[in-house]
Amino acid sequence: MADSTERGATRIAGFQSPEMDFQLLRHLGSAAYGGASAGECIAVAARITDGDPDSWAREFATLARAQEQNAVDLEQTGCALSASERLFAAANSYRATEYYGDPTTAQHKQAGQASRDCLQRALSLAGIQYQPLDAPFEGCRLPGYYFPPGQLGSRPSGVTLMAMSGFDGTCEEMWFQCGRAALERGHAVCLFAGPGQVDSMRAYADLTFRPDYEAPVAAVIDRLAQFPEVDLERLALYGISLGGYFVLRAAAFEPRIRAVAANSPILDLHAYLCGFMPFDPAELPDEEDFRPEDIEIPEPGPDQGQESGGFSPREARRSLGNMCRRYGRETAKGVFTYLKQFNLAADLDRIKVPGLAMVSEGEGVGPLAQTEAFIAGAAGPVTSRQFTAQEGADAHCQLGNLPLSNAVLLDWLDETLG
Repeated sequence: MADSTERGATRIAGFQSPEMDFQLLRHLGSAAYGGASAGECIAVAARITDGDPDSWAREFATLARAQEQNAVDLEQTGCALSASERLFAAANSYRATEYYGDPTTAQHKQAGQASRDCLQRALSLAGIQYQPLDAPFEGCRLPGYYFPPGQLGSRPSGVTLMAMSGFDGTCEEMWFQCGRAALERGHAVCLFAGPGQVDSMRAYADLTFRPDYEAPVAAVIDRLAQFPEVDLERLALYGISLGGYFVLRAAAFEPRIRAVAANSPILDLHAYLCGFMPFDPAELPDEEDFRPEDIEIPEPGPDQGQESGGFSPREARRSLGNMCRRYGRETAKGVFTYLKQFNLAADLDRIKVPGLAMVSEGEGVGPLAQTEAFIAGAAGPVTSRQFTAQEGADAHCQLGNLPLSNAVLLDWLDETLG
């Protein structure tokens, strides 16, 4: 009998945990811009215990270290371009490690620093010019990257795109989300983080989220004004996820912004995040309020059940811990009470510049309703685009189809400010 012949041992299988399955899609989606490979994603997923954040962080850290070492070996043999490609992937694997890692540990901070270092080394080996942002702000320096235009075979467009993530993304991830694509169009690109965001809190643990995000955005614009290629008359601001609130708030109060894109638009952050919950923690009696450590974890073994929003108990505890840390509060009620201050309803008519509203049909009723409210209430003209499951783009921020998402964003930007 002949020896057997097979296609391969790798099988495509995600997670029962909806949140963990989404995070896998998030990582897979970055492959379009060099942030991952499908095979490595699927292989690492097979080694992760479903619903266990520590298992995810551990396995992605192992992958990241292997990718980084591969890059070192390649660079030593003179293969700079191949080394840069492995470092880009390592940067994003360290980002995935940081996402599910315990923020109270040294390993968490090390993962964030490694993600930043790998991206910077990858950019240098690939010949992509950049400068650290380091925008002065209230005694701190906001982190980020400034990329001058005219790179990656493009001609300078004269447009500058400022782009930011939301609750758990990073400047390094934004390179894969939209940074490279915008640079290929000839735009100057600024990827930045403000108070409460992952990058900023790596260095400033007390620099937490705040409603008046026009203040840090203004500091970043002040820094950008020092670069000769930046034309402040052709300055656009783009935010994904919770960044959809931050950029709209900035556009309402910072007059130097000439166009704003929100993916998706968030006018009421409290309502948006309550959509993940079976109840509003802000309405809890004080005696029923709870801290992250009050969420019980079934032991032993992996979690089988799911909490609200598709989180396992381990994921829910880690998630609430991150929220408390990033919003500067100690309990669930404290966080959700504070979130009520993040509301644009009374100031929506202050947004007079052209806007782009991007939303995916799979994001739920709440985000779709807030998008419609932005379209109806903004004083300036708003272009809207709803992405569909048929396009493979129904996930939050279109993470399953970033090339389509970027085509919509950057075509609009060319038409609006080009």
